[in-house]
Amino acid sequence: MNATPQTSATAVISLIFGILAWTVLPLLGAIVAIVTGHVARSEIRHSQGAVAGDGMAIAGLVLGWLQLLFVFLLVAVVLLFFGGLAFLANLTG
Repeated sequence: MNATPQTSATAVISLIFGILAWTVLPLLGAIVAIVTGHVARSEIRHSQGAVAGDGMAIAGLVLGWLQLLFVFLLVAVVLLFFGGLAFLANLTG
C-alpha cells in the first residue's frame, strides 16, 4: 500500500504567518512563521516520508526571517535618523 504523505499542519501555519508578516502582523507574524517553520521541518525530517510540506516550511521561514531583518533595519534607520537630528540640534543650540 503506497499512501501519499500527509501535509504538515505546522508547515501550513508557517507559510500563512509568513505571508501575514508582510501584510497585517509584521513582528508577531514573523516570529510565529519562524518558530512553526523550524518545528515543521523537524517534524518532516523525523517522519521518514510520512509527512510532507518542507517547501511550505522553508517559504514560511524565509518570509519570517526576511521580515525580521526588514524590521531590524527599519528600526536602525529610524534611530540613526533621529540620533542625527538630535546631534545636529545640539550643534546649533
